[in-house]
Order: sequence, then C-alpha cells, then structure tokens
Amino acid sequence: MTIRLPDFQGVLRDYEPRTEPFTATLGTPPASRTVFSAAHVVADPFADAGPDAPAAVDWDATLAFRRHLWSHGLGVAEAMDTAQRGMGLDWAGAAELIRRSATEARAVGGRIACGVGTDQITTGTPKEVRAAYEEQLAVVEESGAQAILMASRALAAAAEGPDDYLEVYGHLLRQATQPVILHWLGPMFDPALEGYWGSADLDAATDTFLDVVAAHPDKVDGVKISLLDARREIELRRRLPRGVRCYTGDDFNYPELIAGDEQGFSHALLGIFDPLGPLAAEAVRVLDTGDTAGFRALLDPTVELSRHLFQAPTRFYKTGVVLLAWLAGHQSHFTMVGGLQSARSLPHLVRAYELADRLGLFPDPALAEERMRNLLSLYGVNR
Repeated sequence: MTIRLPDFQGVLRDYEPRTEPFTATLGTPPASRTVFSAAHVVADPFADAGPDAPAAVDWDATLAFRRHLWSHGLGVAEAMDTAQRGMGLDWAGAAELIRRSATEARAVGGRIACGVGTDQITTGTPKEVRAAYEEQLAVVEESGAQAILMASRALAAAAEGPDDYLEVYGHLLRQATQPVILHWLGPMFDPALEGYWGSADLDAATDTFLDVVAAHPDKVDGVKISLLDARREIELRRRLPRGVRCYTGDDFNYPELIAGDEQGFSHALLGIFDPLGPLAAEAVRVLDTGDTAGFRALLDPTVELSRHLFQAPTRFYKTGVVLLAWLAGHQSHFTMVGGLQSARSLPHLVRAYELADRLGLFPDPALAEERMRNLLSLYGVNR
C-alpha cells in the first residue's frame, strides 16, 4: 500500500512505507561509552494553555517515554533544550520535571542527569546569575540526579569578558557535591548564546572553557560540546584533563565522534538519541564488542535524518523529535508546549516521516502510516 506525500515543491508522489520495523533488544547500559538521550516532554493536549502560559505537561506519557529509554540501557538527560527549556518549558515546569524524573529513575535503576540553568531570570548581574544557578543546582542535587551546568542566556548578556565566566563557573564547581557535566551550547541552538565564554572567537572561547575545566578537574565529570563542528570537538577533547569525558552533542557527526580515533573518542549526550534510542543503544553495544564497522553500519544511515531534523533554524529540531514520538506510538497526539508543533513546514515533517520510516524507527509501521495520513488530511491532502 502506498501513501501520497507532498514534496518540497508541493507535488504529490507515491511512497510505499516499510512494513517491518528495526528490532532492538532491551539491554543494560553500553560498556564502552556513556550514552545519554536528551528527552522531550509530552504536552497535555487538553489543557487550556496559550503560547505564553506555563507549560501543561502530560506527566504519565512523559515519564513513560523515559522508562522506554532506560529499558534500552540509555541514560536520560533531563530538562535540557530538547525538553524545550527556554522554548515553552519554564523553570517551575523544569523543576517539577526534574523531581518526577529523578524519582522515576531511582525506581527503575536508570541513569539521569538534569539541566541546571538560570531561566528563572531573564537579566541580571553576574552575581545574580550565579545565585540563579545555585538555586537550580540545589534542586537537582536534592533530587539525587547528576547536574549538567547549561549555558545561560542571562550570563551571556551580563558577562563583560572571560573573567566573569571563570568566576561564576568556578564558584559553582567549588560548591557542587558531585562531578558535573559542563554544556557548551552553540548559537545555532540558541542565538542568545553568541559569544559564550567571553568571545565570539571560538579559539579564544575554547581556551576559556578549558581553563574552567583545568581549574576544577575533580568536579567535572565531562563536557558536552554542541557546536556541530567535528574537527573542533576532536581538538578540544584531546586537550581535556585525564579522566574528564567528552560528550558529543554534535547531531551532524556523532557516529564518527563516538567511534573515535587512535587518540580517543567521545561519549554521547544527544537530542537525536530521543527518536533513535533503541537503534542507538544497539549500535553502541555492537561497538562494545570492538566491531566499529558494525557500529557505523547501524548508525551512519541515521545521519541523514538527524541532519534533516537539526537543519537551520536548528533550535526548532524539537518539532521533528515530537512528531516522530507521536508516529512511533509513544504519545497519543502531535501537540507541543508553546504550540511549537507549528514550527516546521509540512514538507519538512513529511521528509522526517519518510527518513524515519526507511530506518525502521516505527514499532508499528501501520500506525505511523495512519497517523501520517491524519496529519496530511489536516493540511488538505486527500487521503
């Protein structure tokens, strides 16, 4: 059976969906790499919430998706940008998400790390930014989760140079009770973070970033690099102190970065591992056996989908992620907090469906096809 799909020129064409899904086994966490999936939140579709209202979250579906990721051996990176921090999910909602997910992680024995930011304020002095970070760090640590120190829009606006970053991050790392993950999110993910670490020159910014790590290596479990630049990530990870992990956040080049080279490799903390969860976990377990070619054979074909979802403007990748979760049956609707389901065009969504279907990402291909037909009908495409 075929489905009529519009292309980017608005021309309808026949597409024959895959009938058999990719089958991945449930399993323990991979041994050779630490792998986190940055997970999305499921909105409550029945809530009377406008774009500027606090996020209304379907907690049951949101936590069920995290159990899905844990069941395949993945860690969950919670309350990150994939969960729409700063794009629909405010700090109050994020704090509730952190507490609930951390409780669920303890119940099932799942690994969890949670985002610490400053999104309860919009502007402030570096001292006020530091206090906002401290408030969120306390919530994460009290929940029992590992902390991920995310980039701060408020600090980017307030900092006068590298010294402000060194002071704020140094203070936070000194008081952290457990080693944290430092997250460098590039401006392609959030334009407000242009010039982070005190310079728009990435070489200078890298030096400051590494100065923070070098001053507190015992308090840094790892760094997550989200610059979509494989060469820069490789050069940076070779300069990290011994024992500090590099977690790739490069949704364009992750297979080669995770596979690594003769001088090292990257672990993973990726938004694309939300829709790719079972396949990604299976691939890394193949890598555990030393079979790099088998790992690449599984993961390389997913890059086309990832580059599509994360194409500019990159920050709207969440829309494709949630679409695929709906098509895969992980939630009953295609609704997002803040109405972000409208952030991508129909041709973009159609291409995401087609690429995901070719990979076998839908456990029930017939359900995915029917839901895609329903979406097309809303746009006036005849069934």
